[in-house]
Amino acid sequence: MRPNTHDLPARVIPFGLYMAFVAALEIPALFGGEPPSPSFILGLYPAKIALVATALLAFRKFYTDLDWGSLRRAVPTALSVCAGAAVFLLWINLDLPWAVQGELTSYDPTEAAPGWAYALIFARVAGAVVVVPVMEELFWRSFLARYLIDRDFMAVRAGTFTLFTFPATAVLFGLEHQLYLAGVLAGLAYNAIYWKTKSLAQCILSHAVTNGLLAAYVLTTQNWRFW
Repeated sequence: MRPNTHDLPARVIPFGLYMAFVAALEIPALFGGEPPSPSFILGLYPAKIALVATALLAFRKFYTDLDWGSLRRAVPTALSVCAGAAVFLLWINLDLPWAVQGELTSYDPTEAAPGWAYALIFARVAGAVVVVPVMEELFWRSFLARYLIDRDFMAVRAGTFTLFTFPATAVLFGLEHQLYLAGVLAGLAYNAIYWKTKSLAQCILSHAVTNGLLAAYVLTTQNWRFW
């Protein structure tokens, strides 16, 4: 059976929209232009998350491999939570000079105009804990990890990897992040969860735990460079 014609765009478009916003902030520097102002960067994130969330909702009926009911399995869920927490601990300890792409940028909502900080914090936390894990896991695990095995990726069993696709998707996932070494290790961890549990929902949970703990850490310590 061939995949529904919407299966691929349903997983690629939300990710593509997210990365387009990231690229928009980098393009001026590549051509020697002025970098965007801090206020512009702060305001762009809620717009980015809102657009990606809208795309995810529009395509939601095509995420047939996303079974939230699998989270009722206690042992796999506990494993996912522990893996997510472990990735968080690695993340905040791997900001080594040689493990960072470029200079770490900070997203500091307290720099916003008075009255906007709490709204920006809410948008950042909601984006990091809810929207980004769903969007990224749909792209990296549900789509790419299986597409590299067979273009008819929906016919590939969830959690299936080869000796190539397991490390390759982890490395590519890592290169998406400024903390690329931490990103690669996170990619390996989420791949392992996908392989072990055969559940995309468990990957999303693990990813959300990492991002949730990171958000709590940033807000507690005000170490904004991890945002």
